Amino acid sequence: MVRTRKRPDEDAVAELQRLGVATVHEAMGRRGLTEPVLRPIYPGARIAGRAVTVLSQPGDNLMIHACIEQCGPGDVLVVTTTSPSVDGMFGELFATQLAARGVRGLVIEAGVRDVADLTEMGFPVWSKAVSAQGTVKATPGSVNVPVVLAGVRVEPGDVIVADDDGVLCVPRLEAPEVAAKAKEREANEQAKREQFRAGVLGLDIYGMREKLERLGVTYVDDDEE
Repeated sequence: MVRTRKRPDEDAVAELQRLGVATVHEAMGRRGLTEPVLRPIYPGARIAGRAVTVLSQPGDNLMIHACIEQCGPGDVLVVTTTSPSVDGMFGELFATQLAARGVRGLVIEAGVRDVADLTEMGFPVWSKAVSAQGTVKATPGSVNVPVVLAGVRVEPGDVIVADDDGVLCVPRLEAPEVAAKAKEREANEQAKREQFRAGVLGLDIYGMREKLERLGVTYVDDDEE
């Protein structure tokens, strides 16, 4: 059980949350995106916050109970298991405790339950499965250690960004630079958006006509009416 004060830059976290997973992922060089097995339990949620990590045994949520006192305002709880699991390790009572401590949401590479209650209370969760299968509280694990979340290494204190497009991990020390690059990308996309609205095609903006020609793509007119 590691106690840590490592926190990412709060201004950067706010920008990363506003900009969202797709924009930040592109700005970061297409790194840090978890496998698409992690999906939100309801649409429209968007969060970013400091990762508090939990490594549990499959089918055992003891360490989720143990980690809650390490969580605080602006955190995102990240839970993985030592081997694959889809058991319902997290539910509404956990969310009530975390919400009272200002935790922004949960990302878990296992199952959750009480989905209707979690949705009604507006507690964002990204999970691998939804399952009513209960768990035990019997085996120790670890809190605030490096974990692998759906193929991505997450260090305690990293920034977790999550929305309808998936879950992304931004290394803590990179957060300000990534946020700045993502803002630049946002501005660039807005300029293109205005051109698209004016009728300009992506073929021309991105110089794709020349690429098609180099690749041997030809245009043939169909004379049949």
